[in-house]
Amino acid sequence: MAAWKGRLGTVDILLHILWNNVLPLSLVIGLGIVLHRIFSLDIRTLSKLNFYLFSPAIMFELLYGTAISMQMFGQVLLFFVLFMLLQYAVLEVVVRVRKYKGGMRAAMRNSVLFYNSANYGIPINQLAFAGNTYTLSVQIIIMMMQSLIPNTYGIYSVNAHKADWRAIRKVILSMPVIYVIPLALLLRGLQVPLPGFVDISVGYLSDAFIGMALFTLGVQLGDMKGFLTRKLAADVGIATGLRLIAGPLLAWGVVVILGIDELMGAALIVSSAVPTSLSSVLLAVEFDNEKDFASQSVLVSTALSIVTVTAVIYLLRI
Repeated sequence: MAAWKGRLGTVDILLHILWNNVLPLSLVIGLGIVLHRIFSLDIRTLSKLNFYLFSPAIMFELLYGTAISMQMFGQVLLFFVLFMLLQYAVLEVVVRVRKYKGGMRAAMRNSVLFYNSANYGIPINQLAFAGNTYTLSVQIIIMMMQSLIPNTYGIYSVNAHKADWRAIRKVILSMPVIYVIPLALLLRGLQVPLPGFVDISVGYLSDAFIGMALFTLGVQLGDMKGFLTRKLAADVGIATGLRLIAGPLLAWGVVVILGIDELMGAALIVSSAVPTSLSSVLLAVEFDNEKDFASQSVLVSTALSIVTVTAVIYLLRI
């Protein structure tokens, strides 16, 4: 693979990520904070709009509009399963050492296992691989799985300590994403064209997802009372370290074990290096589970990712 040094210097990469990824995210988050302080916005309504409308729309649009071979799908899926299992094993050690209970245990898992593969991962992929359609397809498969798991396992984890399985199952089955994914793949596979008005409507909703999700995070941060306690700061630091440092290291290990080819391997490692997903905040808000911790984990990991993601891209010599 061509070295970064031939195209952009390390400082240029850092500034590019800061200018094109972190600052735009921060501006929308800041607007959410300010407007909530002025108008006391209803965060539960915003959360439901993200879960039931905008998130399914962007997932459908990306899966329906992207050609993905079965061989690639199988390789990426195998990587993803092994990677998630390794992350979970490391998390279990941390959870037991820190003696987390109930909702905090679920919040810590969600902050590490769910990462920002959509509105952060896709632009970073496009930047690192110069718009390569092959690596973009890899990222979209990861994004699909990262959308599916929060809407199944994520919902289960934040409710397991306070609800029975029947109630949790009912909530999971009400999530549109678990139906949208197979529908988009089926329509794509059968080459069924969408009516023009449907295609345009889905596009409108898809375009709104990133802004609404970031705005919702800002509203949640604006609703926080006071500063971080020492204990919460330590937990946020642990979650951030596991996401930004342990994540890409574990991904590298899985790539080596599976003998994945160089280009796909690099794409998978970069995909694992991104900060905590907004899904962890949406789950925390929707089900009232450690909202302050979830919000701070997203904010801190996104800020620090300026350095860590740049380092990962540089070390890979893409």
